[in-house]
Amino acid sequence: MHTWIAFCLPGRQGQKWNWQNMRGNGKFLFPVKALSKVFGAKYCEKLKERSPDKHTKVKKQLWEKPWVVFGKKPFGNPNSVVEYLGGYTHKIAISNNRIKSIDDQNVSFHYKDYRQNGQRKSMTLKHEEFIRRFALHILPKGFVKIRHYGFLSSNWKREKLKILQDKLKVKPQIKVAKESKIRKCQCCKTGNLHTILVFDQRRPPACYLGISQRAAPYKK
Repeated sequence: MHTWIAFCLPGRQGQKWNWQNMRGNGKFLFPVKALSKVFGAKYCEKLKERSPDKHTKVKKQLWEKPWVVFGKKPFGNPNSVVEYLGGYTHKIAISNNRIKSIDDQNVSFHYKDYRQNGQRKSMTLKHEEFIRRFALHILPKGFVKIRHYGFLSSNWKREKLKILQDKLKVKPQIKVAKESKIRKCQCCKTGNLHTILVFDQRRPPACYLGISQRAAPYKK
């Protein structure tokens, strides 16, 4: 098992929010081989600060392992970004069509062996081992698959994003609320529904959450 982290960086440059469009030529800001060494050194440095005892025990093994940083070419358009991120946010450890058979003791499934040019092979595991490997893909409590940093983080976005949009002359899209076609209450089937509040996809306003949590549950 190995830890794998992906970063998507915006293709802009500038200082003090005086940003300008930057045309990508396929090259990277830093050499990939240099990034591998720097990333490994930074990781070991932080581990030493947080857990000196653990760092002493695994120091030799950490430096013997090769640290790999892969630099991908810039995305061509926003659709490419969504497609790339969607592979991680909406993909599970194994899909149903890869599972060949399940019996009282074993699970058989297909997989690709990338050490042999992606050759398709079959594997059979005991139930316990299959569940153990599947559970390795479950994030620990407090971790999320995607987190925004910099000007896209929740704290900075409220004040910084609008400044960037003005500098780059980008007009934000205004979403028009669509009228719901469901006009009958799904519980009583007789009452009519009326829109009292519209909020974005992130979450309802704090005032609305307080009202909804204090409301009495519906009883038939």
